Amino acid sequence: MSELRLRRAARAIVLDDDERILLVRFEFPDRSVWATPGGGIEEGESDEVALRRELAEEAGLDDFDLGPLVWNRTHVVPFESGLWDGQIERYYLLRTSAFEPTPRLSWEQLRAERMTAIRWWELVELETTDARFAPRRLPALVRELVRHGPPPEPLDVGV
Repeated sequence: MSELRLRRAARAIVLDDDERILLVRFEFPDRSVWATPGGGIEEGESDEVALRRELAEEAGLDDFDLGPLVWNRTHVVPFESGLWDGQIERYYLLRTSAFEPTPRLSWEQLRAERMTAIRWWELVELETTDARFAPRRLPALVRELVRHGPPPEPLDVGV
């Protein structure tokens, strides 16, 4: 068997002063998934540089201090493009004041990347909706992060 081609990615757990989390929705042919903003790390980029680019593109967020690495996730699902067999994601905590997400990319560009929405979620909404999240345990993971702060070592959050 050949080695898996896994893309490196960085994501941000963007929490505002009211403990709301900023999530983006991705539409795939067979499902919709809400996830944290972020994406693939381009050649020569650090996690922080990639996150600054992605957060500007997806949310219009530029002015922030990046917090600690809190979660890791390896997701093996072949990309439609055929270029990748999955993704290795690193999740960083980012605290910010509330803002109105205003993507820098056009909605046409974002839809080309399968992103169709961006919005703030309250914790109770996460825990009571039937929406699908990535990672799947996102509501419980966010609850733990809000209650206890960043873990001493990054957690493997699974699929």
